[in-house]
Amino acid sequence: MNSESRINNPLPTLWLLGKTGAGKSSLIRFLTGNPAVALGAGFRPCTQTADAFDFPSDAALLRFLDTRGLGESSYDPTEDIHACMSQSHALLVCMRVDDPEQSDLVKALKIIKKSNYIKSIILIHTATSQIADQRERQAAQAFNQQQAEKAWGESLPTVAMELADPYNPTGGEALLHCLLEHLPEIARCSQRARLVAAEQQAFKQHKQKLRHYASAAAATDTLPIVGLVSVPALQAALLRSLAKKYAIDWDRRAISSFIATLGTGFGIQYASHLGLRQLVKLIPVYGQTVGSLGAAAVSFATTYAIGRIACKYLYYQSQGESLSETEIQQLYRQAFESIREVAGRETSTK
Repeated sequence: MNSESRINNPLPTLWLLGKTGAGKSSLIRFLTGNPAVALGAGFRPCTQTADAFDFPSDAALLRFLDTRGLGESSYDPTEDIHACMSQSHALLVCMRVDDPEQSDLVKALKIIKKSNYIKSIILIHTATSQIADQRERQAAQAFNQQQAEKAWGESLPTVAMELADPYNPTGGEALLHCLLEHLPEIARCSQRARLVAAEQQAFKQHKQKLRHYASAAAATDTLPIVGLVSVPALQAALLRSLAKKYAIDWDRRAISSFIATLGTGFGIQYASHLGLRQLVKLIPVYGQTVGSLGAAAVSFATTYAIGRIACKYLYYQSQGESLSETEIQQLYRQAFESIREVAGRETSTK
């Protein structure tokens, strides 16, 4: 599955990760009370080698993802890791206390952490009865804890369990308490994912409008000085048009709030770039060729990017939600970069 899987998945999703024999299936049996889980009943393919399990099956409230055991011979977990981390809202990491060789799990944790998809993680130390001596058991658990935390880059909430009896496991209450503590955040991630999916669907209706205004801005910005007035005017017209589509009153206060969300740095950068583009176009020969084409491409990309963030900003406003300055600026950069190359090709052929 691709990266869109996560935003199209409304269920809070827990991903179980660990080596073969770490207790992942037993853990799901405990959490769901389903005796058939260990036999694979109720699961369906998520990738070629990973499975999803919805609970309850008739009216699911929670989803579990179970990947094949890390470290198995002839198993490359790359596909599963990338697919599952894009679908999951929290990670349950299973590590046997009596198994210090966790290099495959450590490698996987580093990849997941770098992706920034998953914020909530619980480390579950299993097979605690396999080391009888308490000091040795504590030392072994501390060693595995250190490995996991070093890979993740921060301290991790921890539960120690013995899953020999999955219906009455040692440490079961502690795990439930830990999950209840994290489930509100997991649910918020899931709700946020639904909102993202709905906004992207709504945006599809306005993409053509954005390209229309972006093309107009690019066309007028090929002339020296004219673009200094025309480009901002066209962008303002685009924002007013989008506000009507989202049924938002785009008054002075709303515009000020939107500009504030963009941040002061964006305003200064935008104004300086616009002015520099006009100065470049006044340079004889160079300005009338390369400079003009470059200005047109930048105006196209800037107008499109501003329209894209306005769409998301207005949609969230219509839903009573808000966007952080970081979110909106990141979206602007993504939209600008994704359209800039296209803009260069389109404006150079005109």
